[in-house]
Amino acid sequence: MLFLVLLLMSLVTPAGAADRFWFDDAAVHVADGAFRDQYGREVVLRGFNVSGSAKLAEYRGLPFASTADARSSAAAMRRLTGANAVRFLLTWAWIEPEPRLIDLAYLDKVAEQISAFTDQGIRVLLDFHQDLYSRHLFNRDSWYTGDGAPAWVVRAGGYPRESCGLCFHWGQNMKNNNAVTAATYDFWHNREVTTSAGPIRIRDEFLYAAGEAMARVKSRLSADAFRLVVGVDPLNEPYAGRYDSGQDSIEWERDLLWPFHQQFRARMDQVGWADKPAFVEPLVFWNQNVDFFAEPGGFTDVPPLGQRYVFNAHFYDGKAQSGVLMPGKAGDGQYTGDFNKIRDRARALGTAGIVTEYGHPVDGNTSDKKSTVLKAMHQGLDSRLSGTQWWASAASSGPVLSGSQWHWDVNYDRHHELMNDNPDKVRTDGDAMNDEHFSAVHVDDNGIAALTVDERLVDRLFPRAVAGTTAAFAYEDRARDGSTVLTWNKIPDTMPAVRALVGTGQFGVLVWRSNGGTAPTELHLPASFAPGATTVVSSIGSVRGVPAYTGAESVAAAAEPGVTGVNRLLLSTRDSNLHFALVTNGAGGASLEAARAELAAWASAAFGG
Repeated sequence: MLFLVLLLMSLVTPAGAADRFWFDDAAVHVADGAFRDQYGREVVLRGFNVSGSAKLAEYRGLPFASTADARSSAAAMRRLTGANAVRFLLTWAWIEPEPRLIDLAYLDKVAEQISAFTDQGIRVLLDFHQDLYSRHLFNRDSWYTGDGAPAWVVRAGGYPRESCGLCFHWGQNMKNNNAVTAATYDFWHNREVTTSAGPIRIRDEFLYAAGEAMARVKSRLSADAFRLVVGVDPLNEPYAGRYDSGQDSIEWERDLLWPFHQQFRARMDQVGWADKPAFVEPLVFWNQNVDFFAEPGGFTDVPPLGQRYVFNAHFYDGKAQSGVLMPGKAGDGQYTGDFNKIRDRARALGTAGIVTEYGHPVDGNTSDKKSTVLKAMHQGLDSRLSGTQWWASAASSGPVLSGSQWHWDVNYDRHHELMNDNPDKVRTDGDAMNDEHFSAVHVDDNGIAALTVDERLVDRLFPRAVAGTTAAFAYEDRARDGSTVLTWNKIPDTMPAVRALVGTGQFGVLVWRSNGGTAPTELHLPASFAPGATTVVSSIGSVRGVPAYTGAESVAAAAEPGVTGVNRLLLSTRDSNLHFALVTNGAGGASLEAARAELAAWASAAFGG
């Protein structure tokens, strides 16, 4: 069996899994423009989308072939990346295969596969996914396919034969494919169609089906599992299809998209999801960096979202993916402006921000850029600043953005998808969706999950939970681009003890203002940061080799929930002061006291004590 080795490992996981602490698994909400848990800690969500297989027919709209595969994949994700969150895809076509017929068996399998991740202590964002409206719009011999709406909706719509001519990008289909634009327009205008169940309005029916899906999934999850579900994304990558006469993209967001999100929010409340935020997406092209696709948006003419909504954006570098518009590779600070735009829109809307899709092809055309692009994207998530700016301007660094990379597909390069149900077009390569190659994972010939990218890019130091408010954070991963070590954050010459301590090792720096609570600040320790070989220099204590957590230490290490061998750093404060911590796996022998003095002087000058 493909995943035999991983399955055997997952069978022993419950006995070997790390114990949960009293501060683990707390429900997350939005407060003060950030994700926070019940202890007032600022929570950062980092992980992946699971998975592109949900967009295919191969496993009937499920991310994994079986619950066993989901469990082994979740364990592999925790072990290889330390992810603490996933965006979990499900699709209208599989929820409601015929009008007013909800497939409960499909939803039960969705719940089982979600539980595979919550059992690992991984939080889940439910995502109602669509791409190019529906796979049922596309011809059997088409260059492209989609996912989303059921076949019966497409049949009832009577759409023209799809055609996009020489389209080389999915976005061209969204704007130019006559069948896609017509069907998408009908969705937003809630067209009434005739079906075997009688007349049905398309958008209303989607809201009905989504509500039934949420109710069923909740009923099939344990209370502990449901607590780790952070919310729902109402609809992936919304677009108008085409605008009404005289209408622009800003007006479309205000007059059609925002009311839809409000209706979805009401549906969540009706079916028992009132305490979970809706992760609402703006117009898909609002922050596209290719002028041909870009359109104004980002909810600029919508009232403040408040704490029951999250501003949910995507970002891909269209120029880098083109291979022409950005012929070179990404560099230090490449995407700080793009991610700051997301931060700023979330702040203006009075809520938390998240980037639920970002990434770059791991194989094929332009994949030579993947290391630099992914490093620069994570840098943009971590801080508002480039590496060269960080030490001098650290007070302008925060907040840290949550994000989920596209994507995690253990079936990568092993698919068997009949593209548009055509037995003559069996797709096995890559993601098996429109010739894409984005998965950060694959399964090797021995059945073992392995990364398709440098582990330094995806197993990262990051603040899982901050007891208070993050003032600044940066992480130098020393990722490789071929044989080149990418070092973009260089410790200043004015801090020689810190430089000597870190040497050529990886390092991160967190500055935070404590909230006086009892729950500790937590940072994920990558596999390259074995606790015994990790050095911490902080305002609350400095150690070479981090001791095990017993509840009494200011600086300690403990296993993270889930599979064994995944660790976190715990920093305990009981005051309301400004604190700093340098975390490194460097082997330098410099004085910890000298390094602490340099960091204290820097923090005092940068943040005012």
